Amino acid sequence: MDSYPAVEGHGLIGDLQTAALVSSDGTLDWFCAPRFDSPSIFGGLLDRHKGGYFQVSPVGVDYRSKQLYVPGTPILITRFLSADGVGELVDFMPVAGDCATDRHRLVRVIRIVRGTMRFRVECQPRFNYGRDPHELEEYPDGVVYRTPSLTLTLNHVRDVEIGVDYIRRTSEGVSAIGTFREGEIGGVVLETASPDPPRVLSSGEVCEMLEQTSDFWRRWLDRSHYAGRWREMVERSAMTLKLMTYAPTGALIAAPTAGLPEQIGGERNWDYRYTWIRDASFSVHALLGLGFTDEAGRYLAWLNDRIRDSAAAGVPLQVMYRVDGSPDLTEEVLDHFEGYRGSSPVRVGNGAADQLQLDIYGEAMTALYLADCHGFQGSYQGWLNVRRQTDWLCDHWDQPEDGIWETRAGRQDFTYGRLMSWVALDRVIRLAHRHGRPADTTRWANARNDIFEQIMARGFHPGRGAFVQHYATDVLDAALLTMPGVGFVSPADPMWQSTLRAMDAELVSDSLVYRYEPAASPDGLRGSEGTFSMCTFWYVRALAHSGRLDEARLIFEKMLTYSSDLGLYSEEIAPTGEQVGNFPQAFSHLSLISTAVNLDRLLDDRP
Repeated sequence: MDSYPAVEGHGLIGDLQTAALVSSDGTLDWFCAPRFDSPSIFGGLLDRHKGGYFQVSPVGVDYRSKQLYVPGTPILITRFLSADGVGELVDFMPVAGDCATDRHRLVRVIRIVRGTMRFRVECQPRFNYGRDPHELEEYPDGVVYRTPSLTLTLNHVRDVEIGVDYIRRTSEGVSAIGTFREGEIGGVVLETASPDPPRVLSSGEVCEMLEQTSDFWRRWLDRSHYAGRWREMVERSAMTLKLMTYAPTGALIAAPTAGLPEQIGGERNWDYRYTWIRDASFSVHALLGLGFTDEAGRYLAWLNDRIRDSAAAGVPLQVMYRVDGSPDLTEEVLDHFEGYRGSSPVRVGNGAADQLQLDIYGEAMTALYLADCHGFQGSYQGWLNVRRQTDWLCDHWDQPEDGIWETRAGRQDFTYGRLMSWVALDRVIRLAHRHGRPADTTRWANARNDIFEQIMARGFHPGRGAFVQHYATDVLDAALLTMPGVGFVSPADPMWQSTLRAMDAELVSDSLVYRYEPAASPDGLRGSEGTFSMCTFWYVRALAHSGRLDEARLIFEKMLTYSSDLGLYSEEIAPTGEQVGNFPQAFSHLSLISTAVNLDRLLDDRP
């Protein structure tokens, strides 16, 4: 199990339709195509032997490796430093565009900065999560891996003949070792669904692809309005969110990976390659705060389509969808995969899609309300769809549900679900009044008031002096850190202040925040978990709004030290400080952006 690299020891590259992870030893061990939610081609992150990998790394020499991004881009450089020489591996994916395509390119370029180094290039794909066999076809300038549904073409990159020590081909892959000298450039370009046979690409062709990719990302980043205290981290988070956006539809996935455990050896191993209504709606606040209105608008169009479809069918919104908006996320277990460091079961698909989570209406309606505040005017038909969904919520808010954390231990009257139902009604009432749109706002206001009274009467536990996870428990829940931010309660309210003090004592560990205590509130799964990065950012905002501004800034600065060397965050942080859960995680990065923007404003306004 020690052969598995650390989760945070990876860089993310992508082309706005799919993405890949590259470890610090040059191994590309996660790649799905043609979309984020397609079956894996390289899945070694979940099984080192059966998942497949694509390694480019020095051989026969002791070396240290470091990773960095080309500034202002997601072009990844892995540097290998040894006594004999210094080499660099440059990994990137040229942008695929806004039209869905099966054709994607992975560019892996080796260049020698100093001395001489020998590199091994080994490409061992395993299609469909390692379940589909493939054939290998040899050509003078590369190879083709072929299955009935997908082809993978390996093209060479070189200007001069590289000294090749050996080439070994098997029925499943190819491995070669070559010697590179100072100033020499070589490498490979891997293409999916290419109609052409393999060929040799010159360094000039690859440099042109590199420049075009770099120009795209720098032009995109120039649109950011952020000039605050944490510009580097905010811009890296913005690029990470962009990398996790499916350009043809504007849908934002929760993470590009599946099955990475929340606890090493545990069973909390979920597939996050889908678009959650909640996560993506939160992103609207982050994107608009930075000035990325196009990305916010594309997602809002996707969201409006989902509201339209559910309203037409007379059914509630689904918790999550595929990037193209389809609702089928059937969950299955990959029994043949051992899981990351033995963490099984490995799940693909996500059964939580069928859960009832009432809070998603609050996040969705907040996104529409914020968009309206920024000048996005919805259509009349769009308003009718929102009105139908709001009427549905009026009829169904007062029932047990599965909650934001997608527990599998049965439904409860979750306080956060009630809170965000209140938010949904409040924001839609504001929209109706702002534009004079037809709606039964009296009924909506009555429901909103009923929710408020119920939370105050049943969601606050007098014995704990705190708002609690659900009405039948005294367990605390970090999701309720959002209460002041959504306007439900004043930050100075004694009920809120006592809640925050209770969370300080019970959920906070050296500035990091747990979602809740699984032992005290069983969620139907074995084991424990790490602190939840988004909750830590929520805690910072709650402290800042409650007048503890210096403490908030210190904790935010501490949280920045937990990022990977590349500025990336997974879902959670283990007690050891390592990152666990799917990686990188949109929740973590969008909350970092929103917190930075919010904290900047409060610090600037402080006398």
